[in-house]
Amino acid sequence: MVGSLSKTDPQPSSHMYRYDDHDRAIVAQRVAQFRDQTRRFLAGELSEDEFRPLRLQNGLYIQRHAPMYRIAVPYGLLASRQLRKLAEIVRKYDRGYGHFSTRTNLQLNWPKLEDVPEIYAELASVEMHSIQTSGNDIRNITTDHFAGVAPDELVDPRPYAEILRQWSTFHPEFAYLPRKFKIALNAAAEDRTVLRIHDIGIELVKSAEGELGLRFYAGGGMGRTPVLAPVIREFVPWRHMLTYCTAILRVYNRYGRRDNIWKARIKILVKSLGVEEFARRVEDEWADLQDSPDVITDAELARVARHFAPPAYEELPASDPSHARHIETNRAFARWAERNVHAHRVPGYAAVTLSLKQPGVPPGDITGDQMDVVADLADRYSFGELRVSHEQNLVLADVRKRDLFAVWEAAKAAGLATPTVGLLTNIISCPGGDFCSLANAKSIPIALAIQERFDDLDYLHDIGELDLNISGCMNSCGHHHVGHIGILGVDKNGSEWYQVSIGGRQGKAAALGQVIGPSFAAAEMPDVVEKLIDTYLALRHADERFVDTVDRVGLAPFKARVYGEARELARAA
Repeated sequence: MVGSLSKTDPQPSSHMYRYDDHDRAIVAQRVAQFRDQTRRFLAGELSEDEFRPLRLQNGLYIQRHAPMYRIAVPYGLLASRQLRKLAEIVRKYDRGYGHFSTRTNLQLNWPKLEDVPEIYAELASVEMHSIQTSGNDIRNITTDHFAGVAPDELVDPRPYAEILRQWSTFHPEFAYLPRKFKIALNAAAEDRTVLRIHDIGIELVKSAEGELGLRFYAGGGMGRTPVLAPVIREFVPWRHMLTYCTAILRVYNRYGRRDNIWKARIKILVKSLGVEEFARRVEDEWADLQDSPDVITDAELARVARHFAPPAYEELPASDPSHARHIETNRAFARWAERNVHAHRVPGYAAVTLSLKQPGVPPGDITGDQMDVVADLADRYSFGELRVSHEQNLVLADVRKRDLFAVWEAAKAAGLATPTVGLLTNIISCPGGDFCSLANAKSIPIALAIQERFDDLDYLHDIGELDLNISGCMNSCGHHHVGHIGILGVDKNGSEWYQVSIGGRQGKAAALGQVIGPSFAAAEMPDVVEKLIDTYLALRHADERFVDTVDRVGLAPFKARVYGEARELARAA
């Protein structure tokens, strides 16, 4: 629900959270409030300074060319009916497409300001909203896009993510923090959430005695000062998830800087205090919260968990003969299955990534017509549900293996079957200077140019696993710091240039990339990436990934190849 935890117990009609009457009333009230606030602003009754915090609380930015409206997709989970509504909205109020961000939200780049309250009302009709998708508050909670179906997960993290969402939305104590605040939750052996780049990262773990609990990370973040969050407590009983988050946020709210926007994130506070002192202050706060109403009861967890009951899986054999036959006889399908089909905890099922990385299309963009196709696929093959990944793709989490070929054919016809998950052209990218008023440089043309240069699937598969991330400015919305290759747009005397780092990685072995040297002009970027790849191919050991080669040999060989003698002479001239 939205706001404090509901004590009602509606019967869920699907394996995802459904609004109760209290939720619907709160969102309807917010829609009416924002409709009136927008009317007053357009009538000149509110100044821009007065309207700014009101619109930001509701996900509305004023960008380079038009308003940008950010729609919440809590922990990346969508019903097919919600995606169909988003398709209607982008056709009716925008230019026929939307953009999925690295926080699993959907962004509209071209709405009219006067239409935003109408969009808001349409969202409410399918149990969606845009609350706290911007502003100095707790943003969209994220978790694993394979949550509930991943074979390597300890427990399903979605009930815990939903409890966090309910607790954090409209929380009066944390409605005006020093800066934005992001929380991620992971329960799998592999970290697909990039926990350590978050303000709070929560990992579900078990103690030596088998008790379920939480490992807390705090103080991570990207931006101009990238930091990987340290562990501040190895084990917190799961019942105290909210109380420990409250303790962390109280310390941040009390001691975080408000005089300098660049030094206001919690990572700066953790660094200035030191991890031990920060943790000590959190413990002091937590000591007063042991009997708080926010201690989660068995009944409360069970209430929320019922919304995420497994769907009606069939009893199927682990392998399917028709799927195996298609793999053997259709090379294109086999390529797609290798990269875009993922293991499932239930025999006979698989999870499928529908790629939003079609060549010639900005990463993360999807048209209204494609949304309708995905909604139809979800209804027919995946219990009416889909996921958004932080890598800006969509996921059908529950596909029978015998249906994979039919899903591939439909996805391919809709431009959603690019078989490059985990490969170089599965690029993560922010919208950059084409849209964002904060950006120093364009991101999309760089992504498209690299996609065009590396359009040979055989070559991509030979290169192997490689994450390439692009950000248009130091806000790092493209997560460039943790890309195997990271590209950052920078301003140099009014011109757009690009700084390159290598060696970053996500997951439990998360690392920040290192800048290789001076920045490059936009036209040079495909050549720079190609030289980095050539160096890797010349130096790699058998089955060694790009990032592992970088770790082994260091930056020097890559720098030597990229910054050749001719380039140095040109710079000197």
